[in-house]
Amino acid sequence: MKIVVFYHGEFGQRVVGNLINYSGFCISCGEACTQCRTGKYSAAGDLVAIVEMPDPDGLGDFLEDVDPYLPAVPPADVAVVINVHPDILYGMLPLLKEAGYRALVGCSERPQEMPLGLRKQIEEKAVELGMEADFAKPFCAMRPSPEKPLIAAFLNRAMIGEPELDVVLQRSREGKETILAANVIRSAPCGSTWFVAKRLLGLEADQEDLRERISEAHHAYPCTASMERDMEVGDTILHKAGYIIREKVEEAIKNARRA
Repeated sequence: MKIVVFYHGEFGQRVVGNLINYSGFCISCGEACTQCRTGKYSAAGDLVAIVEMPDPDGLGDFLEDVDPYLPAVPPADVAVVINVHPDILYGMLPLLKEAGYRALVGCSERPQEMPLGLRKQIEEKAVELGMEADFAKPFCAMRPSPEKPLIAAFLNRAMIGEPELDVVLQRSREGKETILAANVIRSAPCGSTWFVAKRLLGLEADQEDLRERISEAHHAYPCTASMERDMEVGDTILHKAGYIIREKVEEAIKNARRA
């Protein structure tokens, strides 16, 4: 499966780093790093190109002529688009089709980035051209779906999307269980799930401040989603990302294996 990332900005850089999983990408633990991600996965062999795009904030809301901004599009299967001006992305769709792309994956990490109406328009055009398409706000809300098998295969192969963990518990003091292991099955695209998983080790499964511990880890990584209130989400996008990881950790503890 060949992948190309078209991006602008810090979040795109993080997603690329997480996909490649190069040594030194995650520095959140500092000197306490135990190389928890090393050798676990890497999509580097599938990554054909990383294409930096123009800053959409400097281009205005509408572009009458997108031709000067259209990138060279190398052949691949899946296009991952992050913080690309919607007019440019719409203009890219025929180029992606010509280059053999079969799927388009995108996200919104800020309220002004790819509004719902534009996402729908781009998704419909992509489907019309014979491509699967999916957008999520935030990126860690994207779930593999049997209705979009190629995108599902990409998310599972790259181990990104809505977080999924496998937790192992062991008995500690009387009537209590401690988190012995928290294995990442699928990480938030920025890579934060690995850091959260490590911070869970040693905590009690029913610990009163468990939610606060999860939120602290999520913020400390840190999550790069916007703190501006988003009308579509009804909250800030960062908060939504925080609710997602909290829910997935609680779900993993509920379904935990016992040592």
